[in-house]
Amino acid sequence: MKVLVTDPIDDAGLARLRSAGLDVETDFDIDTAGVLEKIGDVDAMLIRGTEITREVFENAPNLKIVSRAGIGVDNIDIPAATDHGVIVANAPRGNVYAAAEHTIGLAFNAAKQIPQAHMQVAAGGWDGEAFDALELGDMTAGIVGLGRLGQEVAWRLDNLGMDLVAYDPYLGEARARQMGIELLELDELLERVDMLSVQARLTDETRGLIGPEEIDRFGGDLVVLTSRGGIVDEPALADAVESGEIAAAGVDVFSTEPPEDNPLLDVDNVVVTPHLGAKTHNAQVNVAVTAADSIISALEGDLVQNALNLSSTDASSDPRTRGFVDVAETASKIALRLFDGRVESIEIEYAGELADEDTDLVTAAVFNPFGWQDVVVDAPTRIAEQRGIQVVESKRRETEDYQSLVSITVSDGGSELTVSGTLFGDNEPRLVEIDGFRVDATPYGHMLISRNRDEPGVIGALGGIFGEHGINIAGMANARESIDGEAMSVYNLDEPVTPELLDELESDSRVTGVTAIDLD
Repeated sequence: MKVLVTDPIDDAGLARLRSAGLDVETDFDIDTAGVLEKIGDVDAMLIRGTEITREVFENAPNLKIVSRAGIGVDNIDIPAATDHGVIVANAPRGNVYAAAEHTIGLAFNAAKQIPQAHMQVAAGGWDGEAFDALELGDMTAGIVGLGRLGQEVAWRLDNLGMDLVAYDPYLGEARARQMGIELLELDELLERVDMLSVQARLTDETRGLIGPEEIDRFGGDLVVLTSRGGIVDEPALADAVESGEIAAAGVDVFSTEPPEDNPLLDVDNVVVTPHLGAKTHNAQVNVAVTAADSIISALEGDLVQNALNLSSTDASSDPRTRGFVDVAETASKIALRLFDGRVESIEIEYAGELADEDTDLVTAAVFNPFGWQDVVVDAPTRIAEQRGIQVVESKRRETEDYQSLVSITVSDGGSELTVSGTLFGDNEPRLVEIDGFRVDATPYGHMLISRNRDEPGVIGALGGIFGEHGINIAGMANARESIDGEAMSVYNLDEPVTPELLDELESDSRVTGVTAIDLD
């Protein structure tokens, strides 16, 4: 069997593949066109930064697994992989210690201005008065994202004597208390902390999470970025450091890598490194061997321990079950976007024919929108509960209106919200309930969900606002709880929703809430 390796990895990983009798081809200069040219007879791919698109999967009849030597998988179209029965695996633990240590190193280097002092002395200077260092031990640190990396960073900062607060909408309060960390909303965190460390995964929800307004709200001295570029607005951060509003920043990740014409590169008090977070020898060996072992397991038909979508090549055998993977992930994503509270529990109910099937793959998909990078197929419930979120999974054979139904209910212990979905016809996903409203909505593309009073003219008024903004309505579903009560409309739009459009929609006194959701 043939393995295509498209990015440099430690030789230990290549040796592991060859020792298993696999035919290993390396091509570290390959582009997308080259991947498409070679993928036809490839059984497995081992990658780091290579982009694996839907087109690759469509042209890969023999491909069984794409294994990434690292944790982040935003360069892989996972839904497309699942559609084609291809396993996607990562190495979630191999480099987390290295990345956490690099975060601390950047924090010290930026706070103490160590690189600048080194350059001065190396050039023959000796002016200690030119530097105004910060002391970390007396600071309050705010961590955005308390996944595995965020928790490792938190442990190290705590041992420096720092007070810790965090923003993570998908971490339970009980788990945060166990770690001795106070959870805050993002705006409050930005106003309270001295140091901001961003460890969140890059998703649709976190992209641009900290923009110019959030940078202005930040009242601290130090920003450290070591997870993924694109979460923090780089020009706004550069302006804040250059003006002295923020004393220093340490940046290891950029929205475009390598960065070109990036303003952060021109600011004296910004320490930059070329995405070095995971690049220690030990980490490189660990992730290479872990990624190779996943390939060997997949090609031998065994369970893949770090699989993110399919647990084995056999898990893709039922196309209808695969269809419910998309339904469950979409229902979960919408529930999380609409729910106002902090998720303390999540209930997954399977009804009808689906209740008789192996739903491990579907259950794992429910947690994809949480942004966790170590939710493997065989243990999503355990991993969620480690983060303080109670998970209840139930099945019932009876269902009134559908052959099969999956329902996702999120709760904060007081209020709850349910989204249900099914498959129609030729595996066409359909949302049939959103927060108590019976709807018939096709989930795709740019969506907007509005809640409003059930009065004449409301839908027409909203449609007029869409038209004024040049946005065409591609599809719509409407439901109401009672005459003159509350109504819900679910729109499919041809263009993404802008903040200006949201503001105008919300300005109508008859509208009680609008939420934009991008499913592309």
